[in-house]
Amino acid sequence: MTARGGAEKGPPSGTAKGDHEVMKKRDGKRPVDILVLSDIHLGTVGCHATELLRYLKSVRPGTLVLNGDIIDCWQFTKWYWPKAHMKVVKRILKLVSAGIPVYYVTGNHDDMLRKFAEQDMGNFHLVNKLVLDLDGKRAWVFHGDVFDVVTKHSRWLARLGGVGYNLLILINRFVNWLSELSGHGRISLSKRIKEGVKSAVSFIGDFERTVVSMAIEEGYDFVVCGHIHQPVIREIEGGTGRVTYLNSGDWIENLTALEYHEGAWSLFCYREHEAELEKAGQLQEPDEEPEDTTLQAAWVATTLRFIGPARALPITAQEG
Repeated sequence: MTARGGAEKGPPSGTAKGDHEVMKKRDGKRPVDILVLSDIHLGTVGCHATELLRYLKSVRPGTLVLNGDIIDCWQFTKWYWPKAHMKVVKRILKLVSAGIPVYYVTGNHDDMLRKFAEQDMGNFHLVNKLVLDLDGKRAWVFHGDVFDVVTKHSRWLARLGGVGYNLLILINRFVNWLSELSGHGRISLSKRIKEGVKSAVSFIGDFERTVVSMAIEEGYDFVVCGHIHQPVIREIEGGTGRVTYLNSGDWIENLTALEYHEGAWSLFCYREHEAELEKAGQLQEPDEEPEDTTLQAAWVATTLRFIGPARALPITAQEG
């Protein structure tokens, strides 16, 4: 497998099939050739960092792709940075130090990083887009906000929508707590709103059609996005061909990830494996040392302030 951002990056060191089996027997982790995560939104109350940490500890990726909106720079505050959020950052850095290639693809909520794109720091690569060569097929990876008119041209409206979404997630958590207390299952208020509002359904459909059309035009076999929090793997036909459209979902509501292993894509849903991952998490090693999360949050805030205010940089879909 090779990977390209703006320039040739690869080939990253993958893991052979035989080596995967040896690793699995050695540490109990499930091997995945490529793991794609997006829309984690670290630093917000809606982020399910504890669940994500359990998942990350259960797999051994050959390559990790972080497809945008990993740290929510729009709503980040040093007063809210839970221990679990820092543990996720540390887990990712641990993968980097272990020699695993990690590609951070910028999104709209972390768009202040775009001015530093195409930077390589050892096994860590910061890019605006990524092309993966997978067994003779090409996968085009980008966050997806480039096709969102509101995000590109009405940033204040997008930020306002983000605040409203976070408030809805908080209300949803309380509703789910009451629902589970009374013996009922979880419900997703935002999903019901999206499905019930015609304009929201139309936006998702338009987004997918636009992305697929561009991917077909550029000759890609796969197009991998995030942004709209709608996890899916679907083969779609266009005017001159067909492409497999993949969306990794999010870790706010859906708790999903894309996995590529032994030549096939699959969608991992945390909720379907929650019991076993919770049990496995109880058997794993305890934390190394107590952490001062206030100090760590202040460090992250200082770093983001040093980077400077977010500014949108032009990203053409035809690049890469």
